[in-house]
Amino acid sequence: MKNESPGRLLSVTFEDAKVLQAAYMPFIKNGGLFIPTTERFDLGDEVFVMLRLPGDGSGIPLAGRVVWITPEGAQGGRQAGIGVQLTERDNLARQCIEEHLAGLDDVPVRDSYTL
Repeated sequence: MKNESPGRLLSVTFEDAKVLQAAYMPFIKNGGLFIPTTERFDLGDEVFVMLRLPGDGSGIPLAGRVVWITPEGAQGGRQAGIGVQLTERDNLARQCIEEHLAGLDDVPVRDSYTL
């Protein structure tokens, strides 16, 4: 049964590009972000996110759906949280994220929140 309640608001601030790189989910259509949280969500839940990127205090509003859940106590000591798929309307946000990550292309991602 699908949750019919309105989407919940989350706020996430990435202090540096390495943490953003670990949270970015480029393998998801339109891109996605892993957001650490212990709140309970279901797949398909609608969420609204206020995203703050490194060096940008103003924030970018996003809307998306939960497509990934890492529960508390997950195997391997993984961070609990959700993966939020960005929508096509969030193209500007995706471009901003990818610009922040552009300089890290040659640096391997060792500690991804997801894969």
